[in-house]
Amino acid sequence: MPQFDAMRQPRQGRKQVRQMTNKLVRCFERNTRGRDFAVGDIHGMYSMLEDLLDRVAFDPECDRLFCVGDLIDRGPESDRTLEFLAYEWFHAVQGNHERMLIESAGDPEGMENWTTNNGGDWWLDIDTGTQDVFRKAIDALPIAMEVDTEEGLVGIVHADIPAETSWSDFLSLMADDKYLQYYAVWSRNRLRRAETQGMVPCVEGLRLLIVGHTPLRQAAQMENIYYLDTAAAYWEDVDGAKLSLLQFSPGLELTAMETHGSLREY
Repeated sequence: MPQFDAMRQPRQGRKQVRQMTNKLVRCFERNTRGRDFAVGDIHGMYSMLEDLLDRVAFDPECDRLFCVGDLIDRGPESDRTLEFLAYEWFHAVQGNHERMLIESAGDPEGMENWTTNNGGDWWLDIDTGTQDVFRKAIDALPIAMEVDTEEGLVGIVHADIPAETSWSDFLSLMADDKYLQYYAVWSRNRLRRAETQGMVPCVEGLRLLIVGHTPLRQAAQMENIYYLDTAAAYWEDVDGAKLSLLQFSPGLELTAMETHGSLREY
């Protein structure tokens, strides 16, 4: 995959990011040199992600990739997460699987639940020194990201924000509100509301809110919320399981790759 030769080493000084005083939120300035992409829950499917990026001719010199979280667990390459977090073009929020990793420290019951029932068994195969590096890197990830684009602001969280809360209010309140932090990582309330009422309320103050967390058969936009988790690591249980990549600036263009039939290559 020659397109990725330039990606193997981190590049310094290229992150277009403005760190807010609240470390839970990371804001990115407009990318004036290239394209911005978002990828759904990776779940350790990094070789597949590389193939997807090759397909769209991703250029690490000027393009950026944002992930909705759940970088780890279930797929075969969770141990490559540190490699991707070191790339200057790669940015991610915490997902619920990252929260399980963080919260398992000093919690034997939580550790057993995560490693036995939630795809975290890979954790038991890495040494304690690497585990410490993982915990620090994952704990440093924000809960939310905001990306300025020519078409308007794009927000990224793993799961959702409360339906009655504007984006600006969510960002300003989250630092002191553990419930909002939990909600952003775990909630499926908006989708449940869609199932019962046939619609979802839009998020005020954003062009687009990009989320993952809930595996869908197809990536879908409802109002200004884009659901990007398409069950990439569930190939044994979900027909048509795929990894989905959304170019959200400039324009809006979806590219997806089915897991079935190609997993053995990884």
